[in-house]
Amino acid sequence: MHNLSACFVLGFHGCDRRVAERLIRRRELFRRSENSYDWLGHGIYFWLENPRRACEWARERARLQKEFVPAVVGAIINLGNCLDLTTSAGIEHVKLGYLALKGDYAERGVPLPENSRAHEKDGDRLIRRLDCVVINQTCQLLEDNGTPVDTVKGIFTEGGWAYPGAGFKERTHTQICVRNPECILGVFYPPREALGEDALLCNDTPS
Repeated sequence: MHNLSACFVLGFHGCDRRVAERLIRRRELFRRSENSYDWLGHGIYFWLENPRRACEWARERARLQKEFVPAVVGAIINLGNCLDLTTSAGIEHVKLGYLALKGDYAERGVPLPENSRAHEKDGDRLIRRLDCVVINQTCQLLEDNGTPVDTVKGIFTEGGWAYPGAGFKERTHTQICVRNPECILGVFYPPREALGEDALLCNDTPS
């Protein structure tokens, strides 16, 4: 848990175009995700400095959801008190959160949730119920001790290898989960060139 990162970062959020327009006009607030499988616990999700990945997500959602028109908005985010899982200190916090959670579940005689694959053929464990409850527990413990968590940050190695013999994967990305919405200081449309080849498929007619 620290406040050592650069104060402000840029995050990118995939959503429906109508939602994007309302966010830009400040007629709607970002919606907090509270799924049981959220990768970084409950909050508002952004891809850190990665508008293309946000556009990919929006396009994937459009294939699954009728009338969903893919769009991407950027946000200026103050990390504030950040539970940073890219640091040793952040990992130590979630290890303690896991131990507290494990004891609580054992006392109640129920098994811990597990991370699992969405489909048998998936190489990645996309359904992260264990990680979700551990991070929520960790944030609650920190808040109980007088240190509320504003944001959570994590790196995810996802997808196939970038090339034969590579040491990193093609869909590796960093996510920011904003627990305190006051940390979102501004909203904007990213430049079209930032979306790369997907520019014609995301933000087709931004206001």
